[in-house]
Amino acid sequence: MYVQELQPVAGSLGLSALVAALPLVLVLILLGGVRMKAHLAGPAGLLTAVLVACLTYGMPVGQTLSSAAQGAAFGLFPILWIVVNALWVYRMTVRTRHFDVLRRSFGRLSDDPRIQALVVAFCFGALLEALAGFGAPVAICSVMLVALGFDPVRAAVVSLVANTAPVAFGAMGTPVVTLAQVTGLPLDTVASVVGRQTPLLALVVPLLLVGLVDGRRGLRETWLPALVCGTAFAVAQFAASNYVSAQLADIGAALAGAGALVAVPHARVPAPEAVRASVLTGTRSEELDERDPRREVVRAYAPYALIVTIFSVAQIPAVKDRLARATRTYDWPFLDVVDPDGRPVGANLFTWPVVSTGGTLVLLAGIGTAAVLGVHARVAAKEWAATVHELRFAILTVTSVLALAYVMNLSGQAATIGHFVAAAGAGLAFLSPVLGWFGVAVSGSDTSANALFGALQVTAARESGLSPELLAAANSSGGVLGKMISPQNLTIACAAVGLAGREGDLLRKVLPWSLGLLLVMCLVVVGQSSPVLDWMLP
Repeated sequence: MYVQELQPVAGSLGLSALVAALPLVLVLILLGGVRMKAHLAGPAGLLTAVLVACLTYGMPVGQTLSSAAQGAAFGLFPILWIVVNALWVYRMTVRTRHFDVLRRSFGRLSDDPRIQALVVAFCFGALLEALAGFGAPVAICSVMLVALGFDPVRAAVVSLVANTAPVAFGAMGTPVVTLAQVTGLPLDTVASVVGRQTPLLALVVPLLLVGLVDGRRGLRETWLPALVCGTAFAVAQFAASNYVSAQLADIGAALAGAGALVAVPHARVPAPEAVRASVLTGTRSEELDERDPRREVVRAYAPYALIVTIFSVAQIPAVKDRLARATRTYDWPFLDVVDPDGRPVGANLFTWPVVSTGGTLVLLAGIGTAAVLGVHARVAAKEWAATVHELRFAILTVTSVLALAYVMNLSGQAATIGHFVAAAGAGLAFLSPVLGWFGVAVSGSDTSANALFGALQVTAARESGLSPELLAAANSSGGVLGKMISPQNLTIACAAVGLAGREGDLLRKVLPWSLGLLLVMCLVVVGQSSPVLDWMLP
């Protein structure tokens, strides 16, 4: 049995926290300072965490390696299991050219570039974030906007800023699933609190997008469609995350936002030529003028309809209970850890939701997609293998970061830092989103930031008398605002629109919006931690 210790260095909490923070500091320096690739920085941080656990905290080598193995296993299943299958569905639509059909369908919804930004970057981007995440929405939406005639810089900026509100529930809820796992808090509770924070961003971001596209004129002329779209998105995201399923939050929100936008008569009015001339400064793709048979348009939308249908059916109580019976729980080998009070930690057990996990449901939707799009089984299997190969570096990054997080959590490093940070007292509520923002800004992933800082936030909350659920959720909600300034996303955006080497230009354009929205989120969390807004919490 290994008993966690909070002050292993000279009996000092401050010195112990300093040593415990070494793995995190190293990862952040390697990523943000040295600009090392994440798939190399992650393993370096993991090695540091293992050394600190063994040499400073006295955790047996076997238990340390076992905790790292469990973290890596969780990174593979269910996290990467979701991402691989979701990206596989997208690759099949690209291979059969039905993604081009979908893009042309969006282009015909409205010729107003301000409305197009909402449809493509905000609504469809949210749907892509729900299905795949990990930079896919920024890359795909940037390319689509350029094809519609947007200037490359404007297309990239719009796509980056739009990729905020849906991030916490991206990749079928992967960030909040990870947050619940590393903190030991119930998933429904964590998702519920996040669902009472990020919808507030959804109310603001569409207005910000039309302003970025066409300045004050854009706000003056298209504020109503933007507000209707944002409100529908926010309401659906809140309702799904609180009363249905975290995995369906972004899918429902994206569809609701798009449906509400199309329903506003003003959104279908042709844009004045002056607007088009000043906004669409790029070259419009002639391919957009092709007319597609209705049957092909239906097939282009089919993969997303299949995913929504399968996940919706999986939430029916009788079906949900039956799927849950396939869940297996195991005693993780060579792991026997108790906290300083002698209570066993939850990570001694490993839960494997074989069928009910989002990745398996997306896999079923992918099989249906292959059938609907006419993809031969052999070709579909080849595309799945190609997806794994494409994500090979992301796989190494995610597994190493999760392994690092588990070693820090189980050895007691995260608890030491949390107790030390708790000294911030009431100010912790304001700083909590900042920590998540910083983690995502460096790592490019809300999932990684939740894995790194989730347990720390919960420990600090309990020590300072604040709600653990609130600060854990704040880590994720604040983190989504760091996505637009992360080197990973900036590089993806530049590469997608042919602006390689101009990441600095994009950073200068999006940084003020990232900081401004972060301040709003910090104030929201402070309010929710006090009688002013505590009525918002479940």
